[in-house]
Amino acid sequence: MIRRKPPKQTVGESRWHDTPDFVKLAKIWKPDATSLLLKLIWEGYDLLSPEVLSQVDILQADDQLERELTQLLDGYIRQAMGGEGFYPFFIQHESYEMELRGTHRPKQYDLAFVWFANPRIKYPLEAKVLRSDKSVTEYVREITGNYLTCRYAPFSSEAGMLGYLLQGSSAIAFKNIATAVPCILSDHPDFLEREHKISDHERKIPAGKTYPVKFRCHHLLLPLITKSLVF
Repeated sequence: MIRRKPPKQTVGESRWHDTPDFVKLAKIWKPDATSLLLKLIWEGYDLLSPEVLSQVDILQADDQLERELTQLLDGYIRQAMGGEGFYPFFIQHESYEMELRGTHRPKQYDLAFVWFANPRIKYPLEAKVLRSDKSVTEYVREITGNYLTCRYAPFSSEAGMLGYLLQGSSAIAFKNIATAVPCILSDHPDFLEREHKISDHERKIPAGKTYPVKFRCHHLLLPLITKSLVF
């Protein structure tokens, strides 16, 4: 009889065995925790916009655009968090997801809010540049191919998509996203003045796993063309 070696564990798996839903933990901390978390993203964008976006011709500065904007946004989100007191999570750029790793390098989230007490539990955010309001293919692929299959956000019943909208209308982009997924996009009651929608889904859970089935995706469209300053 061949005895199979037990699968190797990561440090996180060895240290933290229990992995409850990020959203449930956050709501124990504060009932409106996810709105506070999403508000930090918008506040980071509000800082990024006048400091960076309005100072450049973004159409001429689009080399490595997605990576650089996400890296910059990370810093401004940290700035927004700095004056707000204690949070039970921190923001992390290019955070690895170890749970459904294969033999290759694990997937990395563009941004993730990571639970201090158990860093395996993350609320991820994936960013995609939408070069027009029609170019939503890669954005949609992250939802259908990763979020809804639990390759991303296995320990969170919510996560987010950041759409860096280069040109076009947010309303048209939202319409094209809803058609392509397909899903129903609804307004978020706490962000009615923002380009922020939500969609609700049921996920396909891998055999033997107990990840949250019900899943809410937040869609934040961040315009990259802002009012330019006079130099």
